[in-house]
Amino acid sequence: MVELFVDRVLLKNNHKQDELDTEREIVMRLQNRILMLFFASAACERCQQFTPTLSNFFKQLTDEFYVDRAAQLVLLYISLDQTEEEQESFLKELPKKCLFLAYEDPYRRELQAMFNVEELPTVVVLRPDCSILIPNAAEEILCLGPDCYRNWQEAAELIDRNFMINEGFEVKSMHSWSDPVRRLKYKVEGEKKKSKRKHLDRGWGGGGEEEVNGKDGGSSPW
Repeated sequence: MVELFVDRVLLKNNHKQDELDTEREIVMRLQNRILMLFFASAACERCQQFTPTLSNFFKQLTDEFYVDRAAQLVLLYISLDQTEEEQESFLKELPKKCLFLAYEDPYRRELQAMFNVEELPTVVVLRPDCSILIPNAAEEILCLGPDCYRNWQEAAELIDRNFMINEGFEVKSMHSWSDPVRRLKYKVEGEKKKSKRKHLDRGWGGGGEEEVNGKDGGSSPW
């Protein structure tokens, strides 16, 4: 995913809005991470309703109060706000550890088109190699909370030896990733990747890019 942002300026959602504006800083922050691209706007009522859940989700996986060592996870807000004032207002509802693009950066709209974002809120989950893991994880986050990170970690084949739940923090069962239906979903995706690799290794020629998962056909929680 570093390639997506190596020539861009990312801002930290802290008081000074510090910039990550060098290749080294971008690489250090994004390399070998699962990236959540959060497309939303302050004018969207569903975004307003979803944001506290997303913020809590991210904090429970990265904040030292909840975990002994943070998950290899990055949250990047892609503002689709109509004004800079709206963007600044919305950023106050997001975790301080999240990143964002400046309002004047046209790359926000380029990313919207790149990932075919047509509804809000949308949380595009990317593997470290920039391929799409989930085109919109908003419903999964609402249903599973922090549990779904294990699903993502396994599906992205991400070795995250540092991630440890704080023993002093009681959370609901972290074993939902063993749910057979959800495991099958990620297993099928993983087998497609492995099959593609075998074809390439044997010199059979590569096909197109791996297909992204379709949207969940279930009813919307909003």
